[in-house]
Amino acid sequence: MDNAIQRTEIATFAGGCFWCMVQPFDTLPGIDSVISGYTGGHTINPTYQEVGTETTGHAEAVQITFQPELFPYERLLDIYWRLIDPTDRGGQFGDRGSSYRTAIFVHNEEQRKKAEASKQALQKSKRFKKPIVTEIVPAVQFFPAEDEHQDYYNTHRRSYNLYLEGSGREEFVERNWNTKKDKDHLRQQLTELQYRVTQNRETELAFQNEYWNNERKGLYVDVISGDPLFSSRDKYDAGTGWPTFSKPIEEGWIRKESDLSNSQVRTALRSRISKSHLGHLVQDGNKPQYRVNSASLRFIPVVQLETEGYGRYMPFFE
Repeated sequence: MDNAIQRTEIATFAGGCFWCMVQPFDTLPGIDSVISGYTGGHTINPTYQEVGTETTGHAEAVQITFQPELFPYERLLDIYWRLIDPTDRGGQFGDRGSSYRTAIFVHNEEQRKKAEASKQALQKSKRFKKPIVTEIVPAVQFFPAEDEHQDYYNTHRRSYNLYLEGSGREEFVERNWNTKKDKDHLRQQLTELQYRVTQNRETELAFQNEYWNNERKGLYVDVISGDPLFSSRDKYDAGTGWPTFSKPIEEGWIRKESDLSNSQVRTALRSRISKSHLGHLVQDGNKPQYRVNSASLRFIPVVQLETEGYGRYMPFFE
């Protein structure tokens, strides 16, 4: 959306198999690139086979080029912790050995302080019974992996999905980050309707929801994460009784999934980071309709964008 040149930084994370560490960060607004590679060892230009022998000292890792004003380092850390088992010194899930260790390679003092703070917060949360053993160490030379290992989740989808299913990573994440305590906390944040829609994929009543006929100028953000999803500029009356948009603000905030519920074949919309159910993508001829539940959204009028931290979107409405 914003064509201005933004300052960029680099973040480097090791979290086990680097195939699984790309997709969660890739294409998010404010993230320019995610590269798979090797770092933390004592050899130059290691190969995949060499690193796998556990003799080079390198770990499989990803190096992320990001725009901190659009996607802060703290948010990268939040995603990182939710991808790994930070209590395992011997590798990650089915992959064993030091090349699959977890580590945060920091590039400056500010990153170090933020990484240490996030690690301490995770330990104090008592989410895990065991100590957090993920290392926070100075970044050293990063060696990009071979082409076949780049963007693996896109270029080898079948192999990637089979590997991800069998690794135990997703099951671990679900078990440890979607607990009863997490659900209870979310219930306290949301109304009953908001919870049922965002978490149970319910659909609110047409013409009886908060924003279906809202004509004010402003942003529609994720009710849980606050991520900017839609703009009043792209909202129109489709006669459906739900807020309908021609497109999201940026595609990277939205995830599209096949939905076969209710004996229908549909495309469901989820908010990328919070994973909240938003609604459905419907084709009206050649025109896409992003048909969204009001309960999944929070509306921020233009006059409040600056005070609520969305000032970069002001020019969008001028």
